[in-house]
Amino acid sequence: MTQEQATEEKTKKARPIVPFLRIPDNFPEEPAYLFGSRCRQCGTAFLGERYACGRCGAVQDFDEIRLSDEGELYVFTVIHQTLPGIEAPYIAGIIDLPEGVSIRGNVYGLDPLKPDPSWFGKKVEMRAEKVRVDREGNDVIAPRWYVVE
Repeated sequence: MTQEQATEEKTKKARPIVPFLRIPDNFPEEPAYLFGSRCRQCGTAFLGERYACGRCGAVQDFDEIRLSDEGELYVFTVIHQTLPGIEAPYIAGIIDLPEGVSIRGNVYGLDPLKPDPSWFGKKVEMRAEKVRVDREGNDVIAPRWYVVE
């Protein structure tokens, strides 16, 4: 590897696909995680950064919190038609986290051709994974939700 290639490798980074995913500098050795904001006035948690609390109206009075990597599948749908390059069918769901936050995500480990009502309430676990490479050659990282058996 030339000096120029080594320098280029160091400048490439893992980029989050959503703004509420934190990717440590030494990813994937240290896992990425979801973060949120907790209102200091009423204790309500939100996904990502917040300026004002939707519950009590407090302004700029938040602590950043790390959100759980595990949750429950609250609701789901099977997507059969999508954009070119995105494989279908797949399962899109809303996952409830223990902090009281809900997040939309794709769910893996279930057969989208055989949806079942027993999936409601299934335990799922978030894993941050590379989903593509951007124009600059950076890895794009997304949260993916896998059923916990």
